Amino acid sequence: MYRTAALGYAAVLIVKNSGGYAHPAGAWAVLGVMSGWTVAAWLLFRDPRRRGPALLAADMAISAGCVLATAWVESVAGIVSGRPTLPVSWVAAAVLSWAVVGGRRLGIAAAGVLALANLLVHVFAGTTGEIDTRALNGIVLLVLAGLVVGHVVRLAREAEARLARAVELESAGRERERLARDIHDSVLQVLAMVRRRGAGLDGEAAELARLAGEQETALRALVGSAPRTPPRAAAGSGRPAAGAAPGRPGPAAGDDRDLRPLLTARASGTVTVSTPATPVPLPEHAARELDAAVAAALDNVAVHCGDAARAWVLLEDGGDEVIVSVRDDGPGMPAGRLEQAAADGRLGVAQSIRGRVRDLGGTTLITSAPGEGTEIEMTVPRGK
Repeated sequence: MYRTAALGYAAVLIVKNSGGYAHPAGAWAVLGVMSGWTVAAWLLFRDPRRRGPALLAADMAISAGCVLATAWVESVAGIVSGRPTLPVSWVAAAVLSWAVVGGRRLGIAAAGVLALANLLVHVFAGTTGEIDTRALNGIVLLVLAGLVVGHVVRLAREAEARLARAVELESAGRERERLARDIHDSVLQVLAMVRRRGAGLDGEAAELARLAGEQETALRALVGSAPRTPPRAAAGSGRPAAGAAPGRPGPAAGDDRDLRPLLTARASGTVTVSTPATPVPLPEHAARELDAAVAAALDNVAVHCGDAARAWVLLEDGGDEVIVSVRDDGPGMPAGRLEQAAADGRLGVAQSIRGRVRDLGGTTLITSAPGEGTEIEMTVPRGK
């Protein structure tokens, strides 16, 4: 855009001053070269693969050549009077191109080359003692253009790199959270069960419980420090991830899915599930994640309240949002229990429940008190 506008300005001045040139035909020839290169540069610079040293050198050579042609085309009187060179500000496009590609250093170097060409015009015309202030001002402007544009480009590239790094860190954090959820839903629960049930036994069973406890501790530390690609189910654990209904393959991602069958599959002798009479559709990913959060909540009831504890799951369709509540008749939790569990690396609530709902754009409300059971209310906006 700049190169085209500057070409139009140069053409106007050439038309205006053509009567005073020593060689008017040469001015029209220079204008033709400038016009041809403007079109060629517009095509060539559009392809990032061509923006290399060869193209930059050609751009600079043509720009400097048009400046030097002024010494032959322009009359001595015109040069002495301070009339601009034939390309006028058109040559600044080369400076800008160099600054964009190479930053401040190349921008200033390009300005220096064109400044030298401007001075050589006076040398070839024999007017070195008559250099006009306007010519010096043009040189200074070229240098400032190369400096400022190169600096701005460098700042833009640094900002882009920082943004890319921030996105990478955020992605790594989300990956770590997904890993923590999947491992908690499978491997960690199995290890914790082995540790608890084998703790009161003797012989090899006690040793197995001790090893399971050590591996559980080490795995919790690993989950908190190393993001990796999360498996959907623990290899060799013999149980599916919490988000999958046993023995039932999930539909293709991106399809809407009725949440009711997923939750009713969790019903048992100690778990009561209540759902609306009409379908409660959610995007496939949201339905699976919300079902996995419910499964994690029910697992917590079994682990912390005992196998005989009762739990109630209530599904509500609020139109713009879906609400799932999980309530139990267990002993409840004292204040600060969840925060302490997260600090100790026990991520059942922090990641498997709250983390999943948060990633869906929803909220989680946990109400509990000693002796009064626990209620977890998960609200997810529809369309997430």
